[in-house]
Amino acid sequence: MRANSTNPAIFQGGKNVYGAAVGILMLETSFPRVLGDIGNAATWRFPVMYRVVPDASPDHVVRRRGEGLLEAFISAGRDMVRHGADGITTNCGFLALFQDELATALGVPVATSSLMQVPFVERMLPAGKRVGVLTISAASLTADHLKGTGVAPNTPIVGTDSGRHFSRAILEDEAELDVEASRLDLLDAGQTLLQRHPDIGAMVLECTNMVPYAADLRRTFGLPVYSIYTLLTWFPAGLLPRRFLPQLDDTRP
Repeated sequence: MRANSTNPAIFQGGKNVYGAAVGILMLETSFPRVLGDIGNAATWRFPVMYRVVPDASPDHVVRRRGEGLLEAFISAGRDMVRHGADGITTNCGFLALFQDELATALGVPVATSSLMQVPFVERMLPAGKRVGVLTISAASLTADHLKGTGVAPNTPIVGTDSGRHFSRAILEDEAELDVEASRLDLLDAGQTLLQRHPDIGAMVLECTNMVPYAADLRRTFGLPVYSIYTLLTWFPAGLLPRRFLPQLDDTRP
């Protein structure tokens, strides 16, 4: 929506939806999405669009690499762009496999995975420190996923695969989510990561469902924790930059 060059009170249209710059491609699930989860709209301090991709179950995307689903993701992404989204993201870090194809097909900025933050965060750390990744499935996170997001192949990775609840509840799309058991699974994974790799200086959470436990990880281990929440807090700042009036309110006489 742009103002008319000769009359600033007249605006030029072209979108169906305004003010929701970020479109989120969603897997088809029914597990509970608590506050902090990407699929809970109350998580965001800005409006977002959602599109659910049919047949894109967590198991299909994580364990079976989303085979046969690329065109469905492209179609859903194009629908959001057509309706007004200026940038597209996804609710599963394993969709890093589709990063290049989605960015090419949709013609707008695309951030498929929170893993895209790893190289950036690593550049901010002191010498001798590196980023560690927590994922919902270390068994399924391959070199192809890392390559799709520019992550070094030797990046330390620990999964919640062997935990008491979290991975199973999400990947099997269970009807109940035990938040306390999930929190403990994340803390266990964080502890394992630091025991194996004492040089970790920050954590990046691959899974978008891990965000509700990020503060607990930070409090317990004292390290910065980055996630889809941190990525999407930054992402729309470029899509819809804040307008600052040319004024200075604290001038002295």
